[in-house]
Amino acid sequence: QVQLAESGGGSVQAGGSLRLSCAVSGYNIYCMGWFRQAPGKEREGIASIYPAGGATAYADSVKGRFTISRDSAQNTLYLQMNSLKPEDTAMYYCAATLSRGAYCPRPRPEGYNYWGQGTQVTVSS
Repeated sequence: QVQLAESGGGSVQAGGSLRLSCAVSGYNIYCMGWFRQAPGKEREGIASIYPAGGATAYADSVKGRFTISRDSAQNTLYLQMNSLKPEDTAMYYCAATLSRGAYCPRPRPEGYNYWGQGTQVTVSS
């Protein structure tokens, strides 16, 4: 069983930064990621990490601005978000899977079995 809990969301002006955290409980996690969903839009994968090796992958929309990382000692997943834009406004979720049936890192929502409750990020212009 895996449990995830996001925190760190809030309201910032364009160009600002936020760091999201995801407290992780559970074992044998194969792949983790950050996702977001804006009102009226589909859930979008934005970053993923292979915890065992540290490899990461990003969506083009956030590449160079966002950084995913994991502190294994603290059992926490992070998403550092810099140079935020109004279009980054969304509910942000962390997710994990135990299944090794697909490649990792994988910034796509398919195949992730465990999800947090989300944290809202609002970027004003």
